[in-house]
Amino acid sequence: MTAPAQIEARGIHMRFGHFSALQDVSLTVQKGEFLSLLGPSGSGKTTFLTVLAGFYEPSEGSLMLDGQDMTHVPPGKRGFGMVFQGYALMPHLTVAENIAFPLKVQKRGAKEIKARVEQMIAMVGLEGHGHKKPAKLSGGQQQRVALARALAYEPSVLLLDEPFSALDKNLRLQMQEELRRLHRELGTTFVFVTHDQEEALALSSHVAIFEKGRLQQIGTPEDVYERPANRFVAEFLGDINVFPLAGGAVGGRPILLPEAAGQGSDLAIRPEHMRLGLTEPEGNALPMRVTDRIYLGPSTRLILEGAGGVPATMTLPTATAAPAIREGAQVWLGWDARDSFVI
Repeated sequence: MTAPAQIEARGIHMRFGHFSALQDVSLTVQKGEFLSLLGPSGSGKTTFLTVLAGFYEPSEGSLMLDGQDMTHVPPGKRGFGMVFQGYALMPHLTVAENIAFPLKVQKRGAKEIKARVEQMIAMVGLEGHGHKKPAKLSGGQQQRVALARALAYEPSVLLLDEPFSALDKNLRLQMQEELRRLHRELGTTFVFVTHDQEEALALSSHVAIFEKGRLQQIGTPEDVYERPANRFVAEFLGDINVFPLAGGAVGGRPILLPEAAGQGSDLAIRPEHMRLGLTEPEGNALPMRVTDRIYLGPSTRLILEGAGGVPATMTLPTATAAPAIREGAQVWLGWDARDSFVI
């Protein structure tokens, strides 16, 4: 028997005047899940998070928490933690005082507060920094304080609004690992907003993809990446080669389609499922010409063009990229039918 959802959104609409920021969004979040809300700027993901938090009441629809209607419950009574994009630390308070603040608001005892603050400082690896003000900390350390403060009072759900967007790449990767560790250790439900596809795939148990205020697809990282619901999802989640499909052929060449291919006007294949060579392989294959090479350090991206100007890309390890595959070279792209899908 499936456990009831911790959070359930039912037909959420959010309008600001004549503008619809959210349109008929319905989804569920199970207890202990790590759900990422993913999409480009203006797609509605942050608006949905603020509706979950209670900062906006939806224009239509309802929100349920553990089977109880929380649509009109104010933010302070939802029991959710929140980590903001800009950290929102109080500059006049020390690290320890920032973490203690929500516990004092709850009127916890002084002994309990002290023990909990020490526990949270150790959990986020900030031992020896409890006496410092936020201005004396690095960006990554400030983000750890924000996480510790939001988790200190053991919220049932932690909402995170693009918390790593201001960090450089290396620090961002470190904080992603930290967040994964905290989620594993605590088992708290996380709802995380990001526009970074790799970040969402790496962190989440489920990903909800938004575009123009609508939920396009929700599923495991493997589901949304390998089995996208539509062309937007397919193209938004990393590189993909899309070829016009006409009567079971691409560029006039008969192509084997995947089983249960469904209806669609295009055939899509992720580049990592394709093979590139100088001779025609057996099975599905298209002739291509290399129009450009882009050196990316450990890898080299090849820009390709097929019959009728159909574009494609392939990224190969630089160390093993064949010297013969230069700009202007004639090559073949091959793939197995099971690795493609019709959109």
